[in-house]
Amino acid sequence: MDLFSHAWTALRAAVAELPDEDFERPSGCAGWLVRDLVCHLVIDAQDVLITLVTPAGTEPTVDAVTYWKLVDPPTGEDPLDALIPRLAAAYGEPRWLKFHLDDVGSAAGRAAELADPGVRVGTRDEVLTTGDYLTAYVLEWTLHHLDLIARLPSAAEPPAETLAASRAALERIAGTAFPASFSDSDALLVGTGRRTPTDAERAALTGFPAKLPLILG
Repeated sequence: MDLFSHAWTALRAAVAELPDEDFERPSGCAGWLVRDLVCHLVIDAQDVLITLVTPAGTEPTVDAVTYWKLVDPPTGEDPLDALIPRLAAAYGEPRWLKFHLDDVGSAAGRAAELADPGVRVGTRDEVLTTGDYLTAYVLEWTLHHLDLIARLPSAAEPPAETLAASRAALERIAGTAFPASFSDSDALLVGTGRRTPTDAERAALTGFPAKLPLILG
């Protein structure tokens, strides 16, 4: 749960420090500008708040790893994906997106800090402990932090601890470890298809047992 707070605080701080012009630049999410990604983070924060107050009375069906499902690459036909850019554009000025993310995001962060990690909650038709849910979201925040800074070389990177934890989570999802020559960022970017591997990385992946990219849903 400390890693959740660390990852979420760092991501929100990175957004808060962006100059307005960066909101119109492409993000690491295909087809989304930075402003679209930030709008998605607002919705993610709302999901966290909703889940933390949705108790479940049955046994867990997933944990922090099995919460993530491997899915087919997006086709662009998901109605929610199409809605996000329209919502983001409706904010008009970046300051309103920043304000909303800070407002809802701060509340989600406080709720996570106050949550009992052993309580079971329901989301996406699954049941898991609050601790596992928040642990799963470390990967979400870290990947989206990398998406945020994909074309913003001066922006702050994700914390080293959350990068390492996210790599370990992705390796558990894949059922295998990435080559030791990969940095944590490279393992996450290449592993999830956010970046094409270099020739050297492709050679290092020879015989890699998992099918790449790992698209999480």
